[in-house]
Amino acid sequence: MFEYFDVIRDTLDKVQASEGQNIERAAEMVADSISKGRPMHYFAAGHSHMLGEELFYRAGGLVPVNVLFEPSLMMHNGAAKSSKMERLPGFARIILEESCVKPGDVMVVVSTSGANAVPVQMAIEARNMGVHVVAVTSITGSRGSVPRNPEGKRLFELGDVVIDSHVPCGDASVSIDGLEQKIGPISTVIGASILNTLVVRAIEKLMEKGMTPPVFMSANIPGGAEHNEALLTQYKALIRGF
Repeated sequence: MFEYFDVIRDTLDKVQASEGQNIERAAEMVADSISKGRPMHYFAAGHSHMLGEELFYRAGGLVPVNVLFEPSLMMHNGAAKSSKMERLPGFARIILEESCVKPGDVMVVVSTSGANAVPVQMAIEARNMGVHVVAVTSITGSRGSVPRNPEGKRLFELGDVVIDSHVPCGDASVSIDGLEQKIGPISTVIGASILNTLVVRAIEKLMEKGMTPPVFMSANIPGGAEHNEALLTQYKALIRGF
């Protein structure tokens, strides 16, 4: 009856068992960048862009998170168009050139298939300019997909740190009698769990470094709005969208 819950639990167990070291490495990179006064950058297209919204301007989350929101890659501006744009070679370079990303920064790039031109080329372009790339992707899903980029690469081949989401090829994960295709995509739930775990661990590492971590409070609790306003003022120059 609730097979979807079971699939989520099983997948999270796989991630916890096999990806802990990679999440730890990524969290150290993020904490080091923030301790030096720089943000964590995030980029994704399609449904994966929603994970950027999960990280951005979020109660209980890090303040210095700079999400490279690109409207043409989001479905509310045309779902079919967004898929075509994600496969457009060269577009990643334009997005990166218009960002506030600098050499030595950390960027998280997420793509479940890890095959389309824009996320793959974003990882390539970012690394070429000296940015440390954390790739969150499905290795199984990528191997089952055909690369749609001129380099013929997959995202898991390009990260300085690669976190495998263990999402199956095609994302949908639940089988029901009488229906040939699977249903119930899991990449958003698993991806959000991975990224929030990374953020929690990065905050712990900032504490270990003796730094008060820049964390948003809920504006709905007493003192929250004032707390957040001070942090927004501090980091406004680094973050697009504040």
